Amino acid sequence: MENMTRAVYVAAGEAGSNKGTVALGLVELLSRQVETVGVFRPVVRTGREDNLINTIRSRFQLGLPYEPCAGVTYDEVHADAERAAGDIVARYRALAGRCDAVVVVGTDYTDVGAPTEFEFNARLAADLGTPVLNVVSGRGRAVPEIAAAVELSSRQLAQHHARELAVVVTRAAAGHIAIDHPTPVFVLPEVPSLRAPTVADLLDACDGRFFLGARDGLGREASALMVGAMSLPGILDRYTEGAAVIIPSDRAAALLPGLIAAHAAPGFPALSAVIMTGGTDLPAPVDRLLGSMAVPLPVIATDHDTFDTATRLSAVDGQFTPEAGGKIDTALRVFAEHVDGRLLLDRLAIAKTDVVTPLMFEYELLERARSRRRHIVLPEGEEPRILRAADVLLRRGVAELTLLGDEERIRMQAAQLGLEVDEARVLSPFDARLRERFASEYARIRAHRGMTVELARDTVTDVSYFGTLMVHTGMADGMVSGAAHTTAHTIRPAFEILRLGLVSSVFFMCLADRVLVYGDCAVNPDPTAEQLADIAISSARTATLFGVDPRIAMLSYSTGASAAGADVEKVRTATGLVRQRRPDLPAEGPIQYDAAVDPAVARTKMPGSQVAGRATVFVVPDLNTGNNLYKAVQRSAGAVAVGPVLQGLRKPVNDLSRGATVADIVTTVAITAAQVRDDGSTDACEGAAETAIRP
Repeated sequence: MENMTRAVYVAAGEAGSNKGTVALGLVELLSRQVETVGVFRPVVRTGREDNLINTIRSRFQLGLPYEPCAGVTYDEVHADAERAAGDIVARYRALAGRCDAVVVVGTDYTDVGAPTEFEFNARLAADLGTPVLNVVSGRGRAVPEIAAAVELSSRQLAQHHARELAVVVTRAAAGHIAIDHPTPVFVLPEVPSLRAPTVADLLDACDGRFFLGARDGLGREASALMVGAMSLPGILDRYTEGAAVIIPSDRAAALLPGLIAAHAAPGFPALSAVIMTGGTDLPAPVDRLLGSMAVPLPVIATDHDTFDTATRLSAVDGQFTPEAGGKIDTALRVFAEHVDGRLLLDRLAIAKTDVVTPLMFEYELLERARSRRRHIVLPEGEEPRILRAADVLLRRGVAELTLLGDEERIRMQAAQLGLEVDEARVLSPFDARLRERFASEYARIRAHRGMTVELARDTVTDVSYFGTLMVHTGMADGMVSGAAHTTAHTIRPAFEILRLGLVSSVFFMCLADRVLVYGDCAVNPDPTAEQLADIAISSARTATLFGVDPRIAMLSYSTGASAAGADVEKVRTATGLVRQRRPDLPAEGPIQYDAAVDPAVARTKMPGSQVAGRATVFVVPDLNTGNNLYKAVQRSAGAVAVGPVLQGLRKPVNDLSRGATVADIVTTVAITAAQVRDDGSTDACEGAAETAIRP
């Protein structure tokens, strides 16, 4: 790399420092700034792939194979330390040549030699030419002891000619510690769930094998261990939420069905896993019974005896693995909330690239939402994808959430899935007080349509109406729904209650190197020229809100004056209206798509245009064109389509596809939160024409 400050070395002075949290936070920070980020571990264990490398590769979609991210093994360091150091430098440089920035994560205090290991990392950082993020554990230390540890490790870095970028004190009992130090000092609090092992960690530690049940539960954190050396009633009376219960396999026929039933039953804590020891096969009838059941938690089998298994598992510290999504989300939130990312980037002298990848766009959305911490209502609170998304959103601190539905069912389902949604408020749409309040308000709003309070009492118990009225009355800043409901069901209440003028939509089309805005591909079937102008102005406003410099292309089947006809004239008139109403917005139309995006075509068809060849906002003439356009680009160009994002409402309501993934829901909530202005509203949309609701 030409600029060696485009890398940072994460080094810790001792084991158990939780530097993985720092590494994950750094990769996310850099991923918002540059196009390609790499992770490099100078020394890895022999005979197995490094969990942290694979976690970062998977989470941030690095597109790098494992091998270039790993240096040498501990065995190679022991055999010839000087040669190993040379190999590390060579492999690092090979990786760095492929990346805009690299996070180097130092050794794990396994067997380099603890007394000299920090010095080993300091020398490597100097050899690689990378500044060091100095990680110091605050666990069990008073402030003077932490300050002494910081001073000692900083002095060791200087002795080996490594430059300290900043200090991160991890696992601190207090969130704010004042230490007088030449470089910035950030303090991360102790978070027990970051040290809790996942079920996958337990499986690995006891040489276990997946026996039956829910494989997606392997990423759940085990909050406690319990040896089930008693009868079923005794176990049921003593185990706690999130516990992993160890039972001997020769007693599993008597215990396992009861534990599975308790896990799924109201009023009992949810387990993280059951671990059967001893390697004894289950009796055939019990095996057949369990094989016919939907077992909602992981059951692990190990050949070790109960004492050996309990000893092994009690010594396990949590690791970051690709499956541990909840742990990763928690780590990213802790880093983002306690480390000044802008200050670190300034000290690294990494300028933001002009390229915008889908990952960069996603992280910018999350960061924008996290900085504002808006309150979003999710009406489909009992839908598993919504619950999984809520777990991510709360762990990341993206928004405050209200889930609608039956609280007991929601809490129980979340516990069974191993999700943390305790921070979310849960409301029933049949809440008597709110039902009466919302019925009165809805009857007032729709009185011109003959609505009465008596009729409204039934209407407002529909989750979409209830959620929209929460937004209308200020109980929430925005709403996201549609994972289990049609678009019409989701947005009709918003049209009735929150509409300002013309309601339209945009999709953010995230290409490999930029983000484009397409409007309107989801709401208005055949807009008039006046409505097209409204859509263009609203879409430009939305583009600006999300960091896209608007240059508007009013799409048609011809460019400039090359053709005539009603459809072309509609676009030509709309373009004139945009220029008249917003002369500050660069707008071109009618224009064909190729002339709008390809500079070479633009020079031929529309030379001298501000927009042609470099358009960022594309306004389609009708819904048929728009829906086909965005889907064609999505499939043929591999673009990530984010949306539809609704425009023209007083407060934001956004619709999900019924095929939405958890990631789609998280992104849509972040967009909705980012749409809210400081006064609680969204930007107004010009125009007041009626708008059709698509079915």
